[in-house]
Amino acid sequence: MNEQFPRKVVVTQRFFDPESLAYLQANGCAVEIAPLADGQADGDLDEARLLALLADADAWIVGHAWITASLLAGLPRLKVIARRGVGYERVDVEAVRASGKVATIAVGGNDASVADHAVAMMLALGRRLGESKARMAAGDWSITLGHDLCGKTVGIVGLGRIGCGVAKRLVGFDARVLACTPHPDRRPGWALGVNYVELDTLLAESDYVTLHAPLRENTRFLIDAEALRRMKPSAFLINTARGGLVDDRALLEALQAGVIAGAGLDVFQSEIDPLYQPTTQALLALPNVVATPHSGASTHEGLQRTNLIAAQCVVAVLNGDTPPASCVIADGRGQLSHEE
Repeated sequence: MNEQFPRKVVVTQRFFDPESLAYLQANGCAVEIAPLADGQADGDLDEARLLALLADADAWIVGHAWITASLLAGLPRLKVIARRGVGYERVDVEAVRASGKVATIAVGGNDASVADHAVAMMLALGRRLGESKARMAAGDWSITLGHDLCGKTVGIVGLGRIGCGVAKRLVGFDARVLACTPHPDRRPGWALGVNYVELDTLLAESDYVTLHAPLRENTRFLIDAEALRRMKPSAFLINTARGGLVDDRALLEALQAGVIAGAGLDVFQSEIDPLYQPTTQALLALPNVVATPHSGASTHEGLQRTNLIAAQCVVAVLNGDTPPASCVIADGRGQLSHEE
């Protein structure tokens, strides 16, 4: 290792911007960007490849790779794993603690990007933009009637940072906003005119239902066949959160049967369960589905923000400090010291 850069940071994500790179270097870090093939993400790398890439790394800035106990056991030098994102269902939090390492997330970095994306999907679905383009490309320039977002009822499931961002944007559309979220008394939605309701009411009354809840055992398949039947036949479902929140097979059946009018999907169950890949392909083939490849957070600005937050967390840990509490999902340093 170069004496000027005694600490090595490996980045297994694309689009690591020059400013975040310069920040790490200015704080005594050598940075290695892992070579990924076209279309490949670090979630596609097997454990052997990850072990080879990270063998002499002190810190790892990661996207969607699985962080397992066996992987961590093979990386004794690694001190910190910084997720460039906020979800961490692929991180074995207990294994991180047991290994004496630190794991962080980039809280707040992509909130605006995902909120924009959710509203964009509402507009694209309501105005049938994908269908119109496909018809025009086929030579049919007849007008396809859509629906306004202005004045509609929008239900937000999960009023955290991103959900609040969506609510703020909807003020400009004169929308009636409903929200179903844990502990509504602790949420700032009242100032935005948000009405807090139970999930059944939200599903029954909303013209657009947008999901912004974390994926946990109690939220897995939150939107199933029964929930979809509670929605209006004219309603649209938007999911920019996690694929496991929606039973994609039930959604496919509901769309094919006209139970709801359409769906905007940035995430899919097939991302974590390959058995759902045929379902995903069938969803993508439907004209009333607007889809993106888990890219809601992927804007130049959003990635610059999350890159820098991840870099700041890395530097804090390597300096023996503690990153912001909101970013830390596991800190095993004290536990390891106690055991030793």
